[in-house]
Amino acid sequence: MSAEGGASDRAGLPPGARWTLALVVLAVVATFLPARAAEGVGARAATAHGGGVRIGLVFDVGGRGDKSFNDAAFLGMSRAERELGVEASYLEPSSTEDREAALRLFAARGLDLVIGVGFIFSSDIDAVARAYPDVRFAGVDYFAGPNGVPPNVAALAFREEEGSFLVGALAGFMSKSKHVGFVGGMTGPLIRKFEAGYIAGVSAGCPDCVVHAAYAGTTPDAFRDPAKGKALANAQIAAGSDVIYHASGATGHGVFEAAADAKKLAIGVDADQYDEMPGTVVSSMIKRADVAVFDTIRDVVEGRFTGGTKVFGLADDGVDYVHDGPHAAGIPDDVKRRVEALRADVVAGRVIVPSR
Repeated sequence: MSAEGGASDRAGLPPGARWTLALVVLAVVATFLPARAAEGVGARAATAHGGGVRIGLVFDVGGRGDKSFNDAAFLGMSRAERELGVEASYLEPSSTEDREAALRLFAARGLDLVIGVGFIFSSDIDAVARAYPDVRFAGVDYFAGPNGVPPNVAALAFREEEGSFLVGALAGFMSKSKHVGFVGGMTGPLIRKFEAGYIAGVSAGCPDCVVHAAYAGTTPDAFRDPAKGKALANAQIAAGSDVIYHASGATGHGVFEAAADAKKLAIGVDADQYDEMPGTVVSSMIKRADVAVFDTIRDVVEGRFTGGTKVFGLADDGVDYVHDGPHAAGIPDDVKRRVEALRADVVAGRVIVPSR
C-alpha cells in the first residue's frame, strides 16, 4: 500500500472519498504541471491544423527528466505542439494508484488522446479505455491482456531486441576481456527482450564472450534505484566485464558511475545518454518513442487514428543506436562497419533476433 493510502485509512475516509480526493489532487496537479514540465505547452505554429486537439500524457516511473524513455515521449509531444498545434497536458504519477487515476482524469476531461508511457500502464490503460470507449488512448510499450487490445487503444510496441542486438554486437567487438555485462530494471518479458537481443548481438560480435546479467528488482522501483544499479555493475566489473549495457531507466545512472570509476565502457538505453557520463557512454540503444508518440498524435489530428498494435523496429527506424557524430567518437570505424553489416542482415531478414 502506498504512503498516501495509509494516510487516508488513518483519517477514516471511506474508499469512495479517498478516490474522489485522489482525483481532486490530480486535477490540481494537472492545472500546474504543464507550465512547469513543458516549455511552450499549448503553443501553436502559425499554420497548425491541430488547433483545439487536446492530448494528455502520463509519464512512466522516473518521470520527466529521466534522460531516457519519458524524455523521448516528451520530445514527441513537444514536436506535435510545434508542428501540429495541439494542446498538451502532463501528469507524473507517484504511485500505482495514481497511474490509473491520472488516466481517468484525462479521459473524464474528454481529451482527444490520452497517452500512457511504459508497459506498467498496460492494465491501467486497458481498464480505463474500456470504461471510456469514446476516448482514444495510446500505450507506449503496451502489453495486451487476455482480452486483447481495446478498439480505442493504439498499442505502440518496439522491437527492442533488434536495437539491443546492435549494441550487443558493438560490445562484443569492443570488449578486450571477453566479458560484458547487462543490467536490467524490473524483471519481466519486456526487459527480457533487451537482454535476449543483447546476448545474441554479443555472440555475433564475439562468440567467445561471456555475458553477465542481473536485474535491479521485481517492482517498478527497480527503474529508479541508481545505488542498486551501481552495485550490480560493480559486481559485473569484478567478474571481468569491460562493457556494460543497461535497460533500467534512472537506475542506469549508477551503472554509468560504476563504469566511470573503473574506467570501463557503458551503453545507454532508450535515448542518447552520452551526456550523463561523457567518455564512458560509448553509445546508446535508441527507442524512438518520440516518433511513435508524434505519429499517433498526427493520426488523431488527421482523422486517421486506429486501434491495435503498431510495432516499430529497425526496418522503420523505430529503434537504432548512436553511431554518428561526436557522441559516437569512441566507436572505431571498422566496428561501425561491422555493426552496420549486421543491421542490414536484420532488416533483410537474414538474421532473426530472438526476443526471449
